[in-house]
Amino acid sequence: MTAGSCGRPRQRPAPRLSPGTGGQDAVMQDPTPERAEESRAAASAEGGGAFCLQRVFDEVQGSSQLSAAPAEPPAVTVVAVERYLAQAPPAAPPRYWYDVTLADGARWHRCHLAPRLNGLVQRARLRAGTRLRLTRCSYRYDERRLNRGFFCLEGLERAGGAATASAGTPPDGHRPLQPLRGDNRHYLPLWNNEDPYGDVWVPDRPPVQVDVDVSKLTNLGHLEMTWRSSVHFHPLLVRILHKSRLRYYGKPEKKMDMPYQAYFEVADGSGMMSMVLWNSLCPEWYHSMKVGTVLLLAKYAIKSSYPFKTQPTPGDSQMKRFATIEICLNVRDPPTEITIIPEEMVKPEWGLPEVKYRFITRSELDDLPHNHSCDVIGLVTFVGRAERARKRGFSINLTFRTYQMVSIFLSKCLTFFLIFVYLEHSEDFWLYRWAHAIDGTSDQPFILELFATSQPDVFERIHPMTYLVCTQMRVMTENPSRTVYLTTSNESQIFITGWHKGQPYTKDAKVKNFIQWTKSQSEADQIKKTVIGGYYPFPRPPDSFLKYCKNNEVESVLKPIGEVEKEIEDLHYREHKRIAVQGIISAIRYISCSSAAEEAPGGELVQKDTSQSLGSSCVSKEDCANTGKNEEVKSFLGPPCTPGEHQDPALLSKGSSVKRKTSRRFRRDAEQGGTPVNPVSSYPYFTRTVRRKLGLDEYQHGHSVQDKNGQAVSDSLEYSTDQEGVNNMAETEEPGRTCGSWQSDLWAEVKDKLMNYFHHSKIFPESVPCKFDYVHKDLLMQQYNLHAAVHQPIEARTDKNINEFKSANSLGYYEVTVLGINHDIAIDVAFLPLFCPDNPHLFQLEDIQNDTLLSCMSCISACQQKATSSGRLGDAFPLSDEVVRAAKELDGKHVICILDMCHLGDDKVEVFLSKIYKTVEPGVLDPV
Repeated sequence: MTAGSCGRPRQRPAPRLSPGTGGQDAVMQDPTPERAEESRAAASAEGGGAFCLQRVFDEVQGSSQLSAAPAEPPAVTVVAVERYLAQAPPAAPPRYWYDVTLADGARWHRCHLAPRLNGLVQRARLRAGTRLRLTRCSYRYDERRLNRGFFCLEGLERAGGAATASAGTPPDGHRPLQPLRGDNRHYLPLWNNEDPYGDVWVPDRPPVQVDVDVSKLTNLGHLEMTWRSSVHFHPLLVRILHKSRLRYYGKPEKKMDMPYQAYFEVADGSGMMSMVLWNSLCPEWYHSMKVGTVLLLAKYAIKSSYPFKTQPTPGDSQMKRFATIEICLNVRDPPTEITIIPEEMVKPEWGLPEVKYRFITRSELDDLPHNHSCDVIGLVTFVGRAERARKRGFSINLTFRTYQMVSIFLSKCLTFFLIFVYLEHSEDFWLYRWAHAIDGTSDQPFILELFATSQPDVFERIHPMTYLVCTQMRVMTENPSRTVYLTTSNESQIFITGWHKGQPYTKDAKVKNFIQWTKSQSEADQIKKTVIGGYYPFPRPPDSFLKYCKNNEVESVLKPIGEVEKEIEDLHYREHKRIAVQGIISAIRYISCSSAAEEAPGGELVQKDTSQSLGSSCVSKEDCANTGKNEEVKSFLGPPCTPGEHQDPALLSKGSSVKRKTSRRFRRDAEQGGTPVNPVSSYPYFTRTVRRKLGLDEYQHGHSVQDKNGQAVSDSLEYSTDQEGVNNMAETEEPGRTCGSWQSDLWAEVKDKLMNYFHHSKIFPESVPCKFDYVHKDLLMQQYNLHAAVHQPIEARTDKNINEFKSANSLGYYEVTVLGINHDIAIDVAFLPLFCPDNPHLFQLEDIQNDTLLSCMSCISACQQKATSSGRLGDAFPLSDEVVRAAKELDGKHVICILDMCHLGDDKVEVFLSKIYKTVEPGVLDPV
């Protein structure tokens, strides 16, 4: 197994500021003359004014209103954006507050962000590394403390120029920073609550040489029998077999220094028991307590087990589990004593069990039952972008089945109703990404859904061509395509190249077999198949809408098409949603990559974002073409609104006045990548009908079959073969049809009479998977990870842009117009045919074979790419007769469209058509 040292990399530090820069424990003071001269020189070297921010702060504190708008707003760089829990908020508060660290070329200054501007952070429009101008600032004193206060950012504008966060006074490295506002003692990670963040989290603690007196020890079995009759317990000597991710349980109304919890499963010769690490001990010990670590525990507490906690599956099925009690490690009552015993000091006579695993190969996966627990190892061939799903369940360690039971029990209670309302508008998210890994035992890859496991350094460094180990994964077989995939559990751990050394699994036989297989592989051949990032539509929606609804009422799942904009406005950065709307497929237009690139530089089709405006109007394409082409609105958010005045903080991009919004409902009530299909080499992925569509089998022109609903579906693409053997599509002109588009007669009648017309059919470079480039792997990982909380300039930054990387599949995409069933509202969405000839297992066309229209569009694109990759075709037959016939079958019919939506940051939101269901009559829903 490759790769360097196994030590855990350093945590990203929160920035530290010098005294007198707006910190909570220091009053703003004028610098000394010596320091002032140094700062003026530094500022002059940066081309800015000396103490540009300090002058603004002096003006603010000298104002009678403790607020000021500088006549010349200073240009600054955002060094860090950090989040923490709001305290004792009013009735409709933000759940979190944000502190922003600014650099002006001379010094760093830490300020509080006005809560009404939180949306700028939540949509990644205000982030580390951006340049902006401060247009309004205020100062707020903490009335419960002496000489404590903070500056508050009230108005911001975007500024041009390169980031200069490295300039100015370096942060103070002698004390950890605390949030400016309230009583919080630590910051949270910016995008989720499961990851540790900041210097308060102690890195690995070294083992201690200690003499273990075995005669004074007790064991877990004896504890279970005697714990009720004892107050003080003898020391325990145990080995950690399983480790959970962190759980943050802070609430605004409760004041706790470190509201964290982590579960471990520990064992000795008598059996296995849960151990809970509480509160302030988590930052101190969580990193050091690894799977396989031996602990000597003293002065611990014993309590009854929490009944709804998830349970890992032990590697040794014969090991006894003590499930009625758990060990509690606290900083007080009593103050627990924890000692890590070096592995070389562990003696066989202590009888501690070894860590055992349940590794499986890919060839064994398809035979495993749903929810089976296993461990896997593989070579990564695809990793998707990091995305977030809004938490819509209890933030406690419940299994999904237990959550359902509790929900039913509480369904008649007002408390549950209030909890539901809160969760529907929760600011808490699961962080996850998709990955593929191969192990040489099957043509199929492992498809892995990887949620954050409190290992941010590992999670952010997953890239193709690394060896990936995932433990305690759960088998998921309940999906429409019957494609088995694995998802992380509460106790999963992930490791990549660089983290393997010293891990207990390196002794496993299947791990050793995998390493032997990798030695026989050609790195050059494998890297050709690697893909990174982009839209990955998995798992697919089921084959019927009633299955899509599952246990929910249809009425609670369907969204009025007029509410799509509201769904989009509510999206946060990298939030992924899936929603269902009723409509009529009214027009289809093919957009090639070349024509998309002509619409905007670099292929990025920038559109207007009014993500914080609830009341918004839409304009038609014709209006957009003639309105505001040269308009550039720079301000993030201007001066404070007067009472009753609505303030729109949206930042618009030059050359576009088209509104850009999106949403997609992504169900993640439980706790917890893509590579294209080769039409030649992967016949098992294609039905007989699909192979015919791709020209893989001999067939008669005009032959048609019936689908399972008895509807006629044409199997031919009506190819004609020229003398060079190139397949060309015979296009026919007809009413409502051009070479690259089709529209229904109904659309021609109503399109000029619509109340609202929403345009969300553009795609972005971040939406299209690209080929992995090992030379630029750091840039690619940065692109597809979330924006960092702290700006970290890359020393040797490449000038390569994301849209310069080779696409894994793209010839173009389709714009599909969906007309509302009341004929008064319409929306344009995109359909992206995903196909990769180099990796036939990434995007599987069979997943949409019961969806005639989308199937036709995917198959045509696959055939195009096949021909193009062999240098024969280019942009031929952009809209085929087959697609037109499939569209005509839906002409005027009510359908249900499943839309996948993701906010990509700034003004970019993608909306993809993922599935079409046909409604035959009320209450009867069949797939297209």
